[in-house]
Amino acid sequence: MQKVEEIKVGIGFATGRKSFQKVLRTNISNWKESGLVANKRISLNIFVAYDLHYNKTQVTDYTNVHPDLVKQIDSSKFIGSVAIKEEIDYLINENVISFEETQMIFGKGYAAKRNAVLYNAIKNNMDYLVFLDDDEYPMAVTNTLDTAIWGGQFVLSEHLKNITDADITHGHHCGYISPIPYMEFNEIMTEADFRSFIEAISNDIVKWDKLKAIMKNGGITYADTKTLTSHEAVEVEEVNHSKFISGANLCINLTKPERIFPFYNPPGARGEDTFLSTCLSQRKVLRVPCYTFHDGFSTYNHLLEGVLPIRLKFIKADTEKVTTRFYNACIGWIRYKPLLLYITHPDHYEEKINQMRKQLSVTLPKICEYFGKPEFMNVLGELEKYNKNVKKHYGEFLETQRIWAKIMKHFAQRE
Repeated sequence: MQKVEEIKVGIGFATGRKSFQKVLRTNISNWKESGLVANKRISLNIFVAYDLHYNKTQVTDYTNVHPDLVKQIDSSKFIGSVAIKEEIDYLINENVISFEETQMIFGKGYAAKRNAVLYNAIKNNMDYLVFLDDDEYPMAVTNTLDTAIWGGQFVLSEHLKNITDADITHGHHCGYISPIPYMEFNEIMTEADFRSFIEAISNDIVKWDKLKAIMKNGGITYADTKTLTSHEAVEVEEVNHSKFISGANLCINLTKPERIFPFYNPPGARGEDTFLSTCLSQRKVLRVPCYTFHDGFSTYNHLLEGVLPIRLKFIKADTEKVTTRFYNACIGWIRYKPLLLYITHPDHYEEKINQMRKQLSVTLPKICEYFGKPEFMNVLGELEKYNKNVKKHYGEFLETQRIWAKIMKHFAQRE
């Protein structure tokens, strides 16, 4: 009897939260429920790049997986500083890249963690890699007659159904995606003021009308019932040299390493998924009809225990935690906006930076007063700093791709 070829699936987490074990347990139970665990044709392999500093965690917070769960997957690899050093030594000893070049791929930041997962999946001959986040759960929530209605989502199955014919698939997100809280505008800060501020710091895909609707919903994004009942993946269109994707609920086809790009973000910034989006003009990217629930404020861990709320809480700008999260998001956005503009609007870069400068100069004092947080003025300083270094960061962005291509060539030449 002819042996059916096994499909090797990597599931990647770049994590730093103590809740990781709960999220892993929920996902493995989900894979079992969807039939993937029992399917002998599919090999499930976990890759976890962990950060001990983010929430002062210990190695065992990630590696101490319950034996019953271990039985349901085929392998697991935990990637800390020691494992990364081993790979750096391997690449240097094999004369693939230099030590300095390894730091561009595996250095600091969120992109480096994602690259470590991606690299290990490719080195271990995975066919596909699905990225999941440690604060996203395989479920969708809709708002029907003012009541939250919950439904399970077979996220991994949906990606595997579509990835064979694509370079990348990515799904949808619901829950607390946006860090922008529910706000009531007043004479201190009008809607026009806030709109001007958000448009200055955010990327092209953030549309004010949609954002305003989410704010009115208390910062909650509900799943679209048409998407939930659809069985069709949709090809992602290119907008301003980008095919926008998300960093999780994301699947990358690894069968042709030379077609894979690395993650990159400027130092201290985020946006690694956005910068990957700018590389995908010649790649097929599909949006698949599955959701994950994003627990952006880490307040819905009990969902993983099976407790489903009838109503989701409004996130209001009335606590230090919410205001600080929004402030941190603004800093993260402004740090990557100059490079994004430099890549996507090179002919109008200075003009757009000047426009941002004007908008921020007018709106930031109002933002500071409204939130009672003078630190918001730092946003303008961060813009100037990252604008000043934009050519350097663009050089790093291209250099990361060049170095990664050398690693991919090395793996493609393996027998």
